[in-house]
Amino acid sequence: MLSRMDSPYVLIFRTNNLVTRESPMTIYWSLSAPPSKLFRSSIGRMAWMLFCIALALWTPPDASAKSKPQRAPRPEPELKILNLDVSPNPYTVSSGSLQFSAVVKLPREMDGATLLEVSSFITSPSKNSLRFLTTRTALQPHQASASGATPPQVSVLLTWDGLDQKKNQAGTGPYQFEVRAKLLANGEKGPRTQIVSWPKRGMIDVK
Repeated sequence: MLSRMDSPYVLIFRTNNLVTRESPMTIYWSLSAPPSKLFRSSIGRMAWMLFCIALALWTPPDASAKSKPQRAPRPEPELKILNLDVSPNPYTVSSGSLQFSAVVKLPREMDGATLLEVSSFITSPSKNSLRFLTTRTALQPHQASASGATPPQVSVLLTWDGLDQKKNQAGTGPYQFEVRAKLLANGEKGPRTQIVSWPKRGMIDVK
């Protein structure tokens, strides 16, 4: 127990019914002394015990971050773009159109999907020249195969005339493209997306 007298220079400690008087300078010397001398006083032992407890409970930020479980990789959808051919590449706008020829593998279960949509998004490095191409193909229902037979494949062709979103001729330079496939089903508010394939990306060199 700690009590304080009127004098600002004396502190009184009451331990086990024994009363001792210590000056602030004596307490400061006790806390700043080496560990071997700290253990000679009750204040030193208590301070050293609190320090050890705090050190044991402290966990480095890196250790707590590494302990978080990693997410399992997302499996590839059954709707896949098996092959994509972009021709001609390099592409000269004055020579005609550029074609994206894709082969899409359908999933075993269609889940009511009736349309296959294949789209291509073409962008210049500055994002000033853009073009979005899309085509839809009606699908015939097929039964799910449990015998391991290859699911149906659909060939799709997209054509780019070399014009951007403003109907201006695309400038020369490298262009990025991204091709995706979607399965759509008829809904109350129009076609809704059922499955989306992983994209195929690449570059087009426009001359």
